[in-house]
Amino acid sequence: MVGRLAVLVIAGLLQAVSIAAPWNGQPLWWLQLLSLAVLVWLLDGLRLTPSVGRSEDLAPRHPRITRWRSGLFCSWLFTTTWLCGTFWWLYVSLHTYGGLAAPLAVIAVLALAAGLALYYAIACSFYVAYAPKNRFGAAMLFAALWTLGELLRGSWFTGFPWGAVGYAHVDGPLGRYAPWLGVYGLGAVAAAVSALAASGLLAVLTKSRSDRNGRSAMAAPLASAAVIAVFLGAPFVLDLLRTRADAPSLARGRLTVALLQGNIPQDEKFVPSGGIATALRWYGDELRAATAPLVITPETALPVLPSQLPPGYFDAITARYVGGNQAAIIGLPLRFEEPGSGGAAPAVSYRNAVLGFQPQVAGSASQTAYRYDKHHLVPFGEFVPGMFRWFTDLMNIPLGDFRSGGLAQAPFVWMGQRIAPNICYEDLFGDEIGANFRDAAGAPTMLLNVSNIAWFGDTVAIDQHLAISRMRALEFERPMVRATNTGATVVIDHLGRVTDALPRLTRGVLVADVEGRGGITPFAWWVSRFGLWPLWGFVLLTIGAAFAAGLRHRG
Repeated sequence: MVGRLAVLVIAGLLQAVSIAAPWNGQPLWWLQLLSLAVLVWLLDGLRLTPSVGRSEDLAPRHPRITRWRSGLFCSWLFTTTWLCGTFWWLYVSLHTYGGLAAPLAVIAVLALAAGLALYYAIACSFYVAYAPKNRFGAAMLFAALWTLGELLRGSWFTGFPWGAVGYAHVDGPLGRYAPWLGVYGLGAVAAAVSALAASGLLAVLTKSRSDRNGRSAMAAPLASAAVIAVFLGAPFVLDLLRTRADAPSLARGRLTVALLQGNIPQDEKFVPSGGIATALRWYGDELRAATAPLVITPETALPVLPSQLPPGYFDAITARYVGGNQAAIIGLPLRFEEPGSGGAAPAVSYRNAVLGFQPQVAGSASQTAYRYDKHHLVPFGEFVPGMFRWFTDLMNIPLGDFRSGGLAQAPFVWMGQRIAPNICYEDLFGDEIGANFRDAAGAPTMLLNVSNIAWFGDTVAIDQHLAISRMRALEFERPMVRATNTGATVVIDHLGRVTDALPRLTRGVLVADVEGRGGITPFAWWVSRFGLWPLWGFVLLTIGAAFAAGLRHRG
């Protein structure tokens, strides 16, 4: 028993490593498949071992219930370890920068991981109790159940899908599924491959139980290997089907951008005589000196409201870009007052936003700056969920109740490019970004992420976030430009490859060319119209079919 628990903990940690290896930040697709296969192998051992639920001197008693409980605990331990190993860096924001006592910060991270792990644990326990004996059918059921856990984690209670298994495959053969299925569909394929690999291994280890007709014990693992080969090779066939003679026409021209990385330490960022003064001085100088056609700052690069800026500061930026031949996208918080009804005081709201400035249109007396308001807000960082005010009161993070912007906001149009911004961890939600692609003629030609993850220090969070942005580039076949405070400030092409990058935790400017792209991927087409409902339908139908088959079998 102790050995099994140790194996589950090690496998869970390896799955966390597979998203972004701590030694170089690179994803390891093969390690993700291997670590998840270990979990399935142990679960298959529970569900296929006849002695489960039997004591030494008693007849079997409710074996399905016993297996269900064992599967629940084993998968919960695996996924809790995996999630803790994935976002352990939340401790840095809670304790180092938030001032939460170290024991409470540890408990908070553990509690979050353990709570999110329940989605997967309940799903895997269903697998142990109801999976068919047919290996392919069992693999499909496991894939559906695992994907159900991913979807629940990514949607319930505003969603926190950080570290979904699909992100380990941005450089692997399964990454070619991204333009077709998105990260969750890709993760479903990865789960099916892991389940098939586990079933093949289990068949080898139990070869003495091969059927009485004398068929080779290697038949089952060879069949699993053949299906795995189909899964690995299918994306290449799909790519051939999408090859078009007009592919070069998908290029939408090149745009030179200057990405500013201020590297303002998080513990100084909101100190008036420290990080605020440094940020205003450095970003102000770079915005004045930049020569690129488009200049982009990170999220809240100007960390105060426009009304709190030094006199003339904001007006100088506006005049510089409205009256010149360049454009700029600048991250800052905004404050709005909405008239109260019935004589009530005005309602004040705040937005985490970016403003875009470009040369004034000829003949126009005035021009309003482009604005994008962050749509998917961070719980506890940008709004406080109900009944959790007591928790935020334990910290000294400058929290605020921001108001969410709308979904599918208009892009920033400049020099023939339609640039769709997203802020911080909004790029985790590909279905929300996909809402911009319903109209092919007006779809973005570039994606832009502006972030400040200095909250998490020099940790693997930077590399994990980079993998997330690369996945969005793969899903939509659009370049993703990232302007961040501490890293990773990069340009990603439409194939998910990093073409230009600044060293992390340095202050500097990255000047690079970006090629805009057109066209609509299959994923962009269906997710823009139906959201993630097709995936929900697949998992629920598969689970329902397995449950119905189990009822018929028992009948």
